[in-house]
Amino acid sequence: MYSVRKVTEDITWVGASDRRLSLFENIYPVPGGVSYNAYVLLDEKTVLLDCVDRAVSDQFLENVSHVLAGRSLDYLVINHMEPDHCAAVEEIVLRYPDVQIVGNAKTFTMLKQFFAFDVDKRAVQVKEGQTLCTGTHTLSFAMIPMVHWPEAMVTYDLTDKVLFSADAFGTFGALRGNLFADEYRFEREWLDEARRYLVNIVGKYGAQILAALKKVEALDVQVIAPLHGPVWRENISWFVEKYRTWASYLPEDHNVLILYASIYGHTESAVNALAGMLADAGEKNIAMYDVSVTDPSYLLAECWRCDRIVFACPTYNAGIFPRMETLLAELAAHNFQNRRCVVMEQGTWAVSSGKQIREILSGLKKMDIYEPVLTVKSSLKEEQLADLSGIVEFLTH
Repeated sequence: MYSVRKVTEDITWVGASDRRLSLFENIYPVPGGVSYNAYVLLDEKTVLLDCVDRAVSDQFLENVSHVLAGRSLDYLVINHMEPDHCAAVEEIVLRYPDVQIVGNAKTFTMLKQFFAFDVDKRAVQVKEGQTLCTGTHTLSFAMIPMVHWPEAMVTYDLTDKVLFSADAFGTFGALRGNLFADEYRFEREWLDEARRYLVNIVGKYGAQILAALKKVEALDVQVIAPLHGPVWRENISWFVEKYRTWASYLPEDHNVLILYASIYGHTESAVNALAGMLADAGEKNIAMYDVSVTDPSYLLAECWRCDRIVFACPTYNAGIFPRMETLLAELAAHNFQNRRCVVMEQGTWAVSSGKQIREILSGLKKMDIYEPVLTVKSSLKEEQLADLSGIVEFLTH
């Protein structure tokens, strides 16, 4: 049975949600599922904007057929070539043999890598600023390379003022009947997943995101239609500012984040003591995570959110405890920067994890790292409470 939603009078959402998927891109947990968004524009010419993942292609194809209601499909616009949006392209070509495919030069290079059908005979290649008239609607195209693949672009409908934003402004989470962000308690129910999506999927490309935002701000955008998550028609500027903050590697909240690993509980005991002292100093909303329990994708998002971070872990095989090492490698890979940090190490002999953590953090940009590294020999001693007081002073002033 088809399941579609109107975006505007002429534009209809024809996507689908997957609630059975456990790992997005086979790496990021998605306990709330994920949506794959695609849109049909009905005008003198018919236009399908993007496709979906193979897992939901049956629903998508039924939706497209219903909206077209017997009409042929004139154009397929591909804003992003990643398979979670392009797995159904070949099926669209088979069902609508006269369809022309709109994309940029890199789009068609990738199409030929993924598919064997004759791409060239269908190709309508567009460049920055070019337009396509479909009747009463005019579509304009802008390139947003590395947000987050090099061929990525956005399509802007000048008539309805809708921005089809590719992976930009996307969010983890399956849709629940409601299509628009204002139909949900977005800040309460979706913001954390929007942040986690941005940080993990495109967080490395902050400069490219900011360049894309400049292009968005030059347009009169009344609706943002992303490839994942809810569609935006209200409070757009609020969400754009969130993206600007995240892409600029600026902290979103004035909070302390404590990230720790603990084998026998001694490191955990030390950070619990620190957390209590921070609370006594008036610090509120302290966030604390055991890195062995929480998936790194959530921890990265929390690092983006908070302005001060404590990294604490034992030495393990003369190195950093593996789960903490994984997290630090993820931070470096995602170009993390611009935070105030404290390093704590623990061990019984040859304690060295703190020095190695500090070396990794020192390789990141604009990191204010507390000196010295606090070393806990086996367990925290009462005389070290003065050292914790120094850390509290650093984090709260």
